[in-house]
Amino acid sequence: MSFKVPFKEFLAMTRRPLLAFLGSVSVAPQVMAATDASTAPPGDTPKLTDAEWKQRLTPAQYDVLRRHGTERAGTSPLNAEKRKGRYLCAGCGLALFTSDMKFESGTGWPSFFTTLPDAVGTSTDFKLILPRTEYHCASCGGHQGHVFNDGPRPTGKRYCNNGVALEFEVSA
Repeated sequence: MSFKVPFKEFLAMTRRPLLAFLGSVSVAPQVMAATDASTAPPGDTPKLTDAEWKQRLTPAQYDVLRRHGTERAGTSPLNAEKRKGRYLCAGCGLALFTSDMKFESGTGWPSFFTTLPDAVGTSTDFKLILPRTEYHCASCGGHQGHVFNDGPRPTGKRYCNNGVALEFEVSA
């Protein structure tokens, strides 16, 4: 014996739960962001308007730092940077990493296993539906990249950075 449900009734039965699910998914990032125990940038964040940021940054830097964009993998000249020095936030110049913290991750983005003390803050990012830890400059709040738990020792972390969000300063 088979039980057949006409298509209209089937659609009516499945549409409500589907719409409820989709509604809850669209609200989840806002709810999670409001309850997230993330670290916020400190109070010395430069107070620039959106127009001032656009004037200060290149279009690619603006997209990444202010709009949380992602540069294409393998496009940053910083991937091949081997000199001693510091990596600075392209938005405000805060030192985030040293060359001793950099490693080759094979991802196509500059990667680091740790940061300088108090250089970055974190928040939870739901852009790909699953939560990821986003990190940003502690001074200007500019988006840098995401941190993953698949890096080398001693931390096991991989700070996967957008190269356009950084400037390199060679050590003297």
